[in-house]
Amino acid sequence: MSSPKDPLAEKLRSLLTAPLSMREILTRLKAPSEERSRYRKKIRDLVHSGVIVRLKGDLYGLPEEMNLVTGRVQGSADGFGFLIPDDKTQPDVFLSPRALSGAMNGDKVVARVESGRGAKPSGQVIRVLERAHTMVPGIYERARNAGYVVPFDQRLNQDILIPARESGGAKPGQAVVAEITEYPSGQRQLVGRVAKVLGEADDPSVEIQVIITQYNLRQEFPRAAEQEAKACPTPSEKDYRGRLDLRARPIVTIDGETAKDFDDAVEVERLDNGQYRLGVHIADVSHYVREGTTLDREALKRGTSVYFPGSVIPMLPFELSNDLCSLKPKVDRLTLSCVMTFDRHGEMTGYQVAESVIRSVERMTYTNVAAILEGKDQDLLARYGWLEKNFKLMAELAALLRHKRAMAGAIDFDLPEPEIILDVTGRPESIITAERNVAHKLIEEFMLAANRAVAGHFLKKNIPAIYRVHDEPDPLKLEAFIEFAGSLGLRVKKGEKMTPKRMQGILGEVKGKPEEKLVTHVLLRSMKQARYTVDNIGHFGLAFEHYTHFTSPIRRYPDLVVHRLLKELLRGPRRDEHWDTVLPSIAEQTSKTERTAEEAERDVVKLRQTQFMVDKVGEEYEGIISGVTAFGFFVELSEPPVEGLVRISSVADDYYRYDEAGHALIGQRRKKRFRLGDIVRVRVENVSVERRRIDLSLIEQAHKPSRKTARGGAAVERPAPRSGQRAGRPARSARPKSLKRRKKP
Repeated sequence: MSSPKDPLAEKLRSLLTAPLSMREILTRLKAPSEERSRYRKKIRDLVHSGVIVRLKGDLYGLPEEMNLVTGRVQGSADGFGFLIPDDKTQPDVFLSPRALSGAMNGDKVVARVESGRGAKPSGQVIRVLERAHTMVPGIYERARNAGYVVPFDQRLNQDILIPARESGGAKPGQAVVAEITEYPSGQRQLVGRVAKVLGEADDPSVEIQVIITQYNLRQEFPRAAEQEAKACPTPSEKDYRGRLDLRARPIVTIDGETAKDFDDAVEVERLDNGQYRLGVHIADVSHYVREGTTLDREALKRGTSVYFPGSVIPMLPFELSNDLCSLKPKVDRLTLSCVMTFDRHGEMTGYQVAESVIRSVERMTYTNVAAILEGKDQDLLARYGWLEKNFKLMAELAALLRHKRAMAGAIDFDLPEPEIILDVTGRPESIITAERNVAHKLIEEFMLAANRAVAGHFLKKNIPAIYRVHDEPDPLKLEAFIEFAGSLGLRVKKGEKMTPKRMQGILGEVKGKPEEKLVTHVLLRSMKQARYTVDNIGHFGLAFEHYTHFTSPIRRYPDLVVHRLLKELLRGPRRDEHWDTVLPSIAEQTSKTERTAEEAERDVVKLRQTQFMVDKVGEEYEGIISGVTAFGFFVELSEPPVEGLVRISSVADDYYRYDEAGHALIGQRRKKRFRLGDIVRVRVENVSVERRRIDLSLIEQAHKPSRKTARGGAAVERPAPRSGQRAGRPARSARPKSLKRRKKP
């Protein structure tokens, strides 16, 4: 697919002052006759990508000049949808069920914007450019003369007709994968065939396979990629030549209890001048995964590792992720090192990036490091006493770095995440609230520092690079937040510029107060999603002028690319033109795969949460209102940390209107209010595992959260996924691993 930044695209933008035929375009481009077939293909690629559109009469034009918008369809279970434009400056477009014109959730389409009623314009799909789904998991059911598959994804709100001869031997009620053979168009319905029978729908392994299929996750590696991984040799002395030899230094890895892929190791020492020397050493994955190989192409398609409770779909085969590239203790490993010096105020005074070789002296866990720093476990102190001074120095430097970030205005939302514990059968045994300890925060600061230093290195050397960016919040959402904060009595002036530091100040004002959850939630809703791009626009949430991802090349493809860029700077020759060409598409692809992975991970969490609550129908819980809509309010239970819905239709004491600006439902007669952040007592009425839904009923009227109950929010930029259990949980065979690895920055 051609990139919108393709030179031909830029020429066409100036050329297409009116719709033109293909012949007219080629003539005006002065395309040589022998090159015309190539030009035609590139123009068709631009049509496919939505840069230009094909009109009736085989004319081509610019979508923005004809009130057309290209983007992805975001469907809903109720039949309507929204077009999410490729151009992020444009608003979402509402699509009625009829206006979808056969387009389905995830499809790339061209839509004509027809009106602007309310906050969002509405429109009509005129062409489907790219279908998002070819294989759809669902439940097979039998009709009189045929069968049909009910998709698990409710956003695909059409059953798939399965002709009798195409059932694949599926039995009613079984989970299957349907291959779509005819897409809906006009009066034609969705038709397919059963491509694979997964098994009984309530089998834990089948449930995960359903989600893997639903999100088009790549589970099996191509044979060629596996062979390339197995052929990678163990590093030897010849591989160490020219590298910085750090094998004698007290370098350690710090990960979760069950982690197997250690891609970062750290060390800190105090220099004679009182400054700190921080070494962040990252597995040199690029030494093994060479650009253009089958292994590399597969890694790019995956973009990231995907973490489910108890399992992982890795970006790289386990031969690399868990062995050659893993910084195991007491063995030599190839690394890229970022060695930084900081003064007593946490200001970086210098850095060095180098190819290196290390030998980790210990494989440490978050739990053990935290216990050593607290000094409470004598057995641990006896075992690791020789490293105690090092850990205390790490904690000292991390505290300085954290304080400096806070002073710069880094927004630090800190909402504990649910951690799902599985039994030996793969069923959820319990759900707890995972907390971060001092060791988690220590590693987080060091990874942030290294990522920031490497981004600055790229800018200093003026080379093409890939950055991790976080755009400024949407102005309209910020304006709504300012108005809302003012209604709570917070000191926010209308029109005041919302810098990261100012936002952090507001969070500080409500820290520990009843309205903390409320303010945090509304502030989070104003934020945009972090992404990858070749344009350094800074990271709003972290309050960094430049930032990239360097520290997790085993499980994030952008980090692997960053390593290749660093090596070119170290070794040469530079290939700036090459990177100018390929980096934009890599940034777009990896941003997309990251979002897909996060959606799949959330879906698995919802699956496990509903499974856990199936036998809790009739039980009562206290919880906090975590979301308010026109049809009801969501309640996050205190324990277990799961979320359910109280439909406002079930609250029969009044008619309630939705106050969107105030994030509340308000009774018209009695003025009773259900507001985000209020505490309620609820009963579990129904649990649907298939729909991932927990229905609740209200028992007690909402009241304000106590200081003790108030909780924070979720981080804008989290640390990269980590394997192993969270701190404070003993490892055992029945607990293979929880929710997912907390992300390092």
